[in-house]
Amino acid sequence: MKKIYNFKNKNIFVGGSSKGIGWESAKLFADLGGNITLVSRNTQALKQRVSELSNNGDQAHNYIALDFSNPYELELELKEFVTKNSLFYDVLINNTGGPPSGDLEKATTQELTSAFNLHLISFHKILGILLNGIKNKESGRIINIISTSVKQPLNGLGVSNTIRGAVANWAKTLANELGPYNITVNNILPGATNTERLKEIINNKAQKLNLKESAIEKQMASKVPLKRIAEPIEVANAVVFLASDKASYINGINLPVDGGRTKSL
Repeated sequence: MKKIYNFKNKNIFVGGSSKGIGWESAKLFADLGGNITLVSRNTQALKQRVSELSNNGDQAHNYIALDFSNPYELELELKEFVTKNSLFYDVLINNTGGPPSGDLEKATTQELTSAFNLHLISFHKILGILLNGIKNKESGRIINIISTSVKQPLNGLGVSNTIRGAVANWAKTLANELGPYNITVNNILPGATNTERLKEIINNKAQKLNLKESAIEKQMASKVPLKRIAEPIEVANAVVFLASDKASYINGINLPVDGGRTKSL
């Protein structure tokens, strides 16, 4: 991979990067020479993770603890962090955990509002703070890690389906608006991936159907043409590609990384 991609002197902001897809993406970017800003809610986890990133001696990694469920506090803290450290980013990876599972008809207004804050509003706040710096670089990448529900809503994830669709349309609009600044905006749509989020979904389904978690996982894998669940690194590989110079003319797309599970084109 090092012969193909090079992120030397690139500043990369990675949301949800203490674990899962975000962490695997951050590690790859660091291996390829990038300067990483790790982001999650857990300060202790971030301190540990930043020490685990590879560093060739010239790289400058850092972290900031942000709560995506409180976008207005997030805005203040991130603005202070960026100003204090004089940071200008080349790559923005928007990523955070999904809302609770459940049927949409049973969802409360508060659940929908909370999900919008967690995803769309927080992503927009981050964009507002980082965008001028990205524009000043005269080149940039914005990548949103969403879900295949953008193309095919998933049963039992009503609130998530709703919010993910909103984020996808937000991103597509930005792709049109920011293209003239040589900034691309794309979405990664992971399918079933071996993360804590998937474990939570499996646990909820197992309790609801009175089945073993292993049975639920086997059912999920059976719906994928490749007959298995993805590992986070497999999604991270797609993230790094879209962030690279090799993807300079790819803009405004939704890229499923789901082993072929999504039935739509």
